Amino acid sequence: MCRVPELFGSMVFNDTVMKERLTNDTYVSLKKTVQDGKTLDLTVANAVAAAMKDWAVEKGVTHFTHWFQPMTGITAEKHDSFITPVDGGKVMMEFSGKELIKGEPDASSFPSGGLRATFEARGYTAWDPTSFAFIKDNVLCIPSVFCSYTGEVLDKKTPLLRSIEVMNIQSLRILKLFGDMEATRVITTVGPEQEYFLVDKALFEKRKDLKYTGRTLFGAKPPKGQELEDHYFGSIKPRVAAFMEDLDKELWKLGILAKTEHNEVAPAQHELAPIFTDTNLASDHNQLTMDTMKKVALQHGLVCLLHEKPFAGVNGSGKHNNWSISTNTGRNLLDPGHTPHQNAQFLLFLSAVIKAVDEYQDLLRVSIASAANDHRLGANEAPPAIVSIFLGDELTAIMDAIDSGNLYKHRERTQMTVGVDVLPSFPKDTTDRNRTSPFAFTGNKFEFRMLGSSQSISGPNIILNTIVAEELRQFADILEAAPDFTKAMDALVKKTIRDHKRIIFNGNGYEDAWVVEAEKRGLLNLKSTPEALQTFIAEKNLDLFNRHKIFSDEETHARYEITMETYTKTLNIEALTMIDMVKKEILPAANTYIKELSKTAIAVRTLIPDMACESQLNMISELSALTDSVYARTNALESALDSAKDCKDAADCAFYFRENVFPAMVSLREAADEIEILAGEKYWPYPTYGTLLFSV
Repeated sequence: MCRVPELFGSMVFNDTVMKERLTNDTYVSLKKTVQDGKTLDLTVANAVAAAMKDWAVEKGVTHFTHWFQPMTGITAEKHDSFITPVDGGKVMMEFSGKELIKGEPDASSFPSGGLRATFEARGYTAWDPTSFAFIKDNVLCIPSVFCSYTGEVLDKKTPLLRSIEVMNIQSLRILKLFGDMEATRVITTVGPEQEYFLVDKALFEKRKDLKYTGRTLFGAKPPKGQELEDHYFGSIKPRVAAFMEDLDKELWKLGILAKTEHNEVAPAQHELAPIFTDTNLASDHNQLTMDTMKKVALQHGLVCLLHEKPFAGVNGSGKHNNWSISTNTGRNLLDPGHTPHQNAQFLLFLSAVIKAVDEYQDLLRVSIASAANDHRLGANEAPPAIVSIFLGDELTAIMDAIDSGNLYKHRERTQMTVGVDVLPSFPKDTTDRNRTSPFAFTGNKFEFRMLGSSQSISGPNIILNTIVAEELRQFADILEAAPDFTKAMDALVKKTIRDHKRIIFNGNGYEDAWVVEAEKRGLLNLKSTPEALQTFIAEKNLDLFNRHKIFSDEETHARYEITMETYTKTLNIEALTMIDMVKKEILPAANTYIKELSKTAIAVRTLIPDMACESQLNMISELSALTDSVYARTNALESALDSAKDCKDAADCAFYFRENVFPAMVSLREAADEIEILAGEKYWPYPTYGTLLFSV
């Protein structure tokens, strides 16, 4: 039997372990470093390193690594053993404070956006003591930041930590204005819901497209998809349940608060949701969750697909980033309480979020931009590419009352009854939920629903923290200088709502009418990644990042270059894979089937000369026309790829691929999928959608 309390965190060098293994002075000094940002003394680092090594060795560990998050979007690690040579040809196990604090991976081989050249290879990793070390795959992993020899940030963790600190500074300024002197730290918290698909490994291995790109580049819709809505929250199949059970155990060992699991809408699609934790830890944990999902799936003969749209025609996978603001005294600053219209502090923080989302809707769109997520956004399963806020009826009514100057009539919470006496009643929420909204208020948090399944949550949370901190900074500047705080605050909230209410939309984000309405409101509709990315380096955004020291101009431009290049490289790999599949398997399979049909028709005519053989001849004719079409469209795709060599820079190349290569890929797929529909099953070279989606 799994004893969860004993299992939980058993592979983490957490606070409990540190209290047991460090002297009190060392422990207190380390906590001051974490909580107050004090410089870490090398003597303390040596003591922590020794205790960390002893703890890990007792669990059978022989190697350590600085575990970091380069701009690939995944994690990286270089393993070093604890061995140190001693006299007599022997070794001993040692780990120094210097090794704990600093590592040195190659900085030029990771994406740098021009910050590092090939011959400028030196880079550094540095221990992040705010995130606990842990054991993964029998290696001691030390969460670390990553920078270049010249100091430029090359990772996702460093700017996230900066944004967390900026949010803390500006939030505390606001709290002090309200007389809160108890809170000494404000953090943002996140609970990322993770969607994913599971497919049989043997079937996965037969699909080049899944192996090379993570999604199916070809595939006709099966007779049954998700239209009956019978998979959502349905009974979990034994093989999947066994995977989920083992996944929970592995995540719990790593101290990850895996809480909820269920079937999602599409066949073979599922979801895991954790309990909230601070944003830095949540980002680390989500990276570990994705990595662990893949490894545990393989142990069950499955493959975990984290691509945003692995199958056309059914829902893709996202990641709902539930974001809130809390104090170290336990208060949630986005909790409206029972009378939100009288909760001035809540209304001020809410106004800051509304203003931030409206003024920086471009950055929020950029933060979730990728070639993979472009397939998902706006596809009647995920929020549109237009950023808007859902507040619900009650908060919207409060906003309207403040804007108009009218008295708000408070709605009392009512009891929910379902008409069966034996069933208990329960309090009904004052507002509904809206799953079509990109940024929805859900009680005491905002749910940012635009994130793609495979991406790191660091990027979106860097943006969220920074843009809200910027508005709080502006608010604090005004209110600190005001002779009458209450009057100034009332006027500020009213002006903010009036100026930014266009971003509030409680309706159906899936309807075409919303696209028209959003345009009237002046909201951005950045439909593709290249379109969105151009806004990243706008002057107002460069100023924002510089003001709060999140990114220098060079670091912002580097990220712009990297994301543009990644978009282009992704489409290039997909296009080359399509060409390879068509030439080596799809056309040969179609021609083999045509040959068999021709043989059949000839044999029948030989035996029965008057037989029309209409079915065979029609199919031969239709398939021959389709193979000619596929051949021509493959040539067109090759030609489009060949012309890409003339692109001038990263942006030019990304737009070229979007406007020329991607349409050629779509066109090729349409014709190839028609062949699949007509081809005999034994002739088709790949497992079909029906087999992939319903085989687990």
